[in-house]
Amino acid sequence: MKAIRVWLLIFVIGLTLSGATAFPLVTEVRTLSSALHHVPAPDALLAWIDRVLEGLTVTGKTYPFIAYGTDWLAFAHLVIAIAFWGPWRDPTRNIWVIEWAMICCAAIIPLALIAGPIRGIPFWWQLIDMSFGVFGIVPLLVVWRLIKRLPQPEPTLTRTPTAPAH
Repeated sequence: MKAIRVWLLIFVIGLTLSGATAFPLVTEVRTLSSALHHVPAPDALLAWIDRVLEGLTVTGKTYPFIAYGTDWLAFAHLVIAIAFWGPWRDPTRNIWVIEWAMICCAAIIPLALIAGPIRGIPFWWQLIDMSFGVFGIVPLLVVWRLIKRLPQPEPTLTRTPTAPAH
């Protein structure tokens, strides 16, 4: 049980951090751009980060309400993290949360491969996006396997009411 909770904590921390970092997006990208200009970095990476910064800055000044979408993205990460309270408390009864999360991690790959080209995202950045699903599924697989080793609860039988005899 302790190992399950450690792996769940690792996953929830990652999910929470990836969500929380969507709030200060402009500041983060500005900091990243500045840092990359002071170290040797691939030209393609520099150009992409600078383009993203410009897009965020211009959009933020002209249409600040667009950032509300990333606020909701961040919020969704935090709310999804709360769902793991179920497996934390009772892993065997809430294994479905782990299975659902593994499906979500796998679904990141087709989303990135479909939406990425449509939105003009470089393929190498799509690989970075897909890595969230790849790295995210690892602790979930460990948790799933650990839960499967636990004694499984007895299925509860529901009693069907019978009609009174006449």
